[in-house]
Amino acid sequence: MAPRYRVTLTQPERADLEKLSTTGAHAAKTVLYARALLLLDAGDWGRKWQVSDVAEALGMVPRTLERLKRRFVEEGLEASLQRKKRETPPRKVIFDGAFEAKLLAVACSAAPEGRTRWTVRLLAEKLVELNIVPSVSAMTVCNTLKKTNFDLTCTSTGRSRQMAMQGS
Repeated sequence: MAPRYRVTLTQPERADLEKLSTTGAHAAKTVLYARALLLLDAGDWGRKWQVSDVAEALGMVPRTLERLKRRFVEEGLEASLQRKKRETPPRKVIFDGAFEAKLLAVACSAAPEGRTRWTVRLLAEKLVELNIVPSVSAMTVCNTLKKTNFDLTCTSTGRSRQMAMQGS
């Protein structure tokens, strides 16, 4: 079977890859890919190794080398050495800084009637009641408060106390 992608490096590309693989501090995978591209070079200055030989020499799988060759041919040298950037975030962010600010504002407000202070479950229910979020678990509220170093059991939760007027 004929190779689908052929790596042909120019002299400056070879010099850059040799420098990258021998000097400086770089990520291990980047150095490994640079060495693989140097060995896979089928141009005038390359050693013309087979994919299976390169895989054995570098301790890689031939399929990885085929993907590396494809990325080099289709996207270029820089793209073949770096990881592909993710196009979409892993999930939509629901609880952002605005949520934290509203949560802290509710936690700093007066406790519900009949209570001496807010609990995590009461805060979660109040956030849903005020339509700040459609739903939220008590653990999310707890972790957000923990992340912001907010302590519900502290005697002062950040509210200013009413000062007694002297002389009245």
